[in-house]
Amino acid sequence: MTINIASESDLRKWDVVLAGPPGTPYAGGVYNITVTLPPDYPFKAPQVNFATRIYHPNVTNDSMGNICLGVLKPENWKPASRVRAVLEAVRQLLVEPNPDDPLEARIADEYRNNRPEFDKNVKSYVTRYAKASGK
Repeated sequence: MTINIASESDLRKWDVVLAGPPGTPYAGGVYNITVTLPPDYPFKAPQVNFATRIYHPNVTNDSMGNICLGVLKPENWKPASRVRAVLEAVRQLLVEPNPDDPLEARIADEYRNNRPEFDKNVKSYVTRYAKASGK
């Protein structure tokens, strides 16, 4: 995982590059994630989005890439929470999706009921959207 400040003029916006975890259907993919710290951080959770399209029950299947992650929910966020822990939780979602709290119900159903099809669709998205560019 690498983290860069998007712009020297805005230290609240970070660009994160996350490699798909080995042993998962996301392996081989490289995912760009944006982290935006709100003005009242750490009292409010950061906004975390996938900039790379991803096939996942807990991430909107669109260009917004919104993530459903317990630690980011306002009722769960604590000022002592660390961005590193949030990013680890995002990585863990790739290892173990949470189909019981989905943003994409159809993908969650597929994950629960037809894992081979889910894995095939994930790998298709990896090939189409998340392949490393040889850097």
